[in-house]
Amino acid sequence: MNINKYLDADNPPGALLNINSKSRKIIFITCAIACLTPFFNPAVALFLGLAIAQTIGHPYLHINQKMTHLLLQVSVVGLGFGMNVQSALQAGREGILFTVASISSTLVLGYLMGRWLKLEKKTSYLISTGTAICGGSAIAAISPVINAGEKQITVALGCVFILNSLALFLFPAIGHYFNLSQTQFGLWCAIAVHDTSSVVGAASKYGARALEVATTVKLARALWIIPVAFLSTFIFKSKTKKISIPYFISLFILAMIANTYVPAVKATSPVLISLAKAGLNLTLFLIGAGLSRQVLSNVGLKPFLQGIVLWLFISTVSLYAILHLS
Repeated sequence: MNINKYLDADNPPGALLNINSKSRKIIFITCAIACLTPFFNPAVALFLGLAIAQTIGHPYLHINQKMTHLLLQVSVVGLGFGMNVQSALQAGREGILFTVASISSTLVLGYLMGRWLKLEKKTSYLISTGTAICGGSAIAAISPVINAGEKQITVALGCVFILNSLALFLFPAIGHYFNLSQTQFGLWCAIAVHDTSSVVGAASKYGARALEVATTVKLARALWIIPVAFLSTFIFKSKTKKISIPYFISLFILAMIANTYVPAVKATSPVLISLAKAGLNLTLFLIGAGLSRQVLSNVGLKPFLQGIVLWLFISTVSLYAILHLS
């Protein structure tokens, strides 16, 4: 699935700088390497990617989705080497009720919003599942189950990635404004931010405990792709058996167990965590670089309105619950 198949690497429409393909590739690769250094944090990497998308364009857009998908999974597994099993289990128990309530309520509201806005059914459903569960990963997993077309997938992904970008900048500031503890912020991120990349990016800026809680709860939340995918086959009366299961979560759990109980692994975990964070920065850079003006314009007003309303709903309700009920 190529969400920007019509973009020509030699002459991407909407790019402000008209430079040749070789120069474009050199600039892009230089920026990508820079994002791997300790001088870049997730927000800066994402912003740099967005700047690339709007100025020179992405020269490797045809493989961008596969690159970000693989990098994100490897980076998340690497972060597991910095986490403790007991702390993760506690975080999972704290997040289970919020997870069930937020996923079900977001899907119901998404259905009602889609009917009210008279949106195309599959597009509306993909935006809803992407908001409710885990952003682009949920959309990628659910789309073959409901036989979604490329246009429907493109709109849903564009909507989710735009809001993800905003979340990475806004959530840490809001967390500090409300004086959230690291545990509270990690839980809020895992519930209210769509994609795992932005969840981890925002939580890592807030603190180590926030990162641990956010990653654990978000990956547990991602497992809900499986029951929602099976439910989708009945909703859309689909005969397909193709359901994408996030197997990398098992590797994350193994990494966490190794870090907790194997001293030799624990000794090397700081290096592995540094590599994982660098990989996350590169992932966010690539996501930003894929958000060209063509992608932004293709989302459309009504789908974007649905995405915003769902995002505001899950963000405000979960924040209120965390502040007053936890």
